[in-house]
Amino acid sequence: MKRREFLAALAAPVVAAPFVAPALIGLRRKSPRTMAGGFVDDGGALGHRLRDGTLAPASGSARTVPIVIIGGGIAGLSAGWELQRRGVKDFVILELESVAGGNARSGQNEISAYPWAAHYVPVPGKSTTLVRELFEELGVLRDGAWEERYLCFSPQERLFSHGEWHEGIEPEFALDVAGRAEFARFDELIAEHRASGAFTIPMEAGVRRDSPLDRMSMAAWLAAHDLESPAMRWYIDYACRDDYGALAANTSAWAGIHYFASRPHDEQGPLTWPEGNGWIAKRLVARLAEQIRTGEPVVRAERDGHRWRVFTPRAAYVADSVIFAAPTFLAPHIVPELATRRPALVYSPWFTANLTLDRLPRDRGQGAPLSWDNVIYGSPSLGYVDATHQSLRTHSERAVWTYYWSLAELSPEAGRRALARWAWRDCVEKILTDLERAHPDIRECVSRVDVMRLGHAMVRPAVGFLGVTREAASLALPGLYLAHSDLSGLSLFEEAQYRGVMAARAVVAR
Repeated sequence: MKRREFLAALAAPVVAAPFVAPALIGLRRKSPRTMAGGFVDDGGALGHRLRDGTLAPASGSARTVPIVIIGGGIAGLSAGWELQRRGVKDFVILELESVAGGNARSGQNEISAYPWAAHYVPVPGKSTTLVRELFEELGVLRDGAWEERYLCFSPQERLFSHGEWHEGIEPEFALDVAGRAEFARFDELIAEHRASGAFTIPMEAGVRRDSPLDRMSMAAWLAAHDLESPAMRWYIDYACRDDYGALAANTSAWAGIHYFASRPHDEQGPLTWPEGNGWIAKRLVARLAEQIRTGEPVVRAERDGHRWRVFTPRAAYVADSVIFAAPTFLAPHIVPELATRRPALVYSPWFTANLTLDRLPRDRGQGAPLSWDNVIYGSPSLGYVDATHQSLRTHSERAVWTYYWSLAELSPEAGRRALARWAWRDCVEKILTDLERAHPDIRECVSRVDVMRLGHAMVRPAVGFLGVTREAASLALPGLYLAHSDLSGLSLFEEAQYRGVMAARAVVAR
């Protein structure tokens, strides 16, 4: 079972990103050079002011607009896309950041565009109609065929272990006869769940809300089926960290199985671009440019009779309907009626980094060549994606690698405290020390490291999350429609798009 058969999706401007830290900070350990870089402004400081209630709402007259969309991530952009498709143009999208896109934002330097978080979309099956409709509009799907330049080029993925690189992500090389039998048994169990129809994209098409699988962890499910070899435990932990920012012990078995069973076994892909899902976000932003208002965090949204008053620090709006496409945990901080209702949604902290390489480092040992996705066995990180992999240039020594680290070993609260405590130097040292396992001369190659800290990067489907997401969905009020992917408990592109589109349709029906 190749990883591309079941991978699912998870953030800075296309222009050079603003940096909070100085542009040049020395980092000298084993490296003979000075590295540039710093923390990319992730909006955390502004978000904390929103949480603490220190952002003052604008005073003065309010603009009347039928629909206000709060949040310009994929859910908010998808809501706007659906409204436009239905002939609705009089709405605004209010986004906290300076650039819309959420986890699909991207950056660019003189070498390449690159993602900040979400970097691919699995090839959608025929039942995933909304994604296919969007991709037809964007030219990704033409006459039933996928545009080849958007399908991930080969080689797609490799795994470093035992001193060399191996093709693919599954640790097949480390398996004995018993281990291969165990992986075969796992495949059989997943095939049964896939055939059940309960695990779908989007999840609402097939979810069984009270599944007993949601009352146990993925680790407990593995133990119940005697799937506990070191290779299997690593592989499933990797999958859970990849999509949920959690270990198998902290992930609902329903979500853990969904990671594998929701995709067709023969899915070919994924679809990707140098800037990852930023390619999609930029095209949606271009279509919605007249409606998007960036740098406008919503401070308060309150009912006024049958209408809503929405305030940012710069403006006020009176609307008939509000689509809340920002993370749902923010709703009680913004909507006074919801102040005492805080569903127990769990969010995983991450940090990502983009490394500028003046030359490619040496691989330690022999084996598979540099691929799109490169993973180190036993590492706490998710490895790195080569942003230049999809380039049509025949050869370039310079490259940009996008590095991912979910702080799954820590509790979410401890992870957020660590992100706040670590200096840029600390993050860079962790990254380079990790990469030295596979690239002994990495410090001689990297000239810049830019780091983005994401305290609430994605919703985590912890044990019992199906009930928690139902509770979160109940926060909707007359004229207020929730639309974030965290209502699914799965931080996937398809879920964000689905939630945004469904909210838009509900607004139009109203």
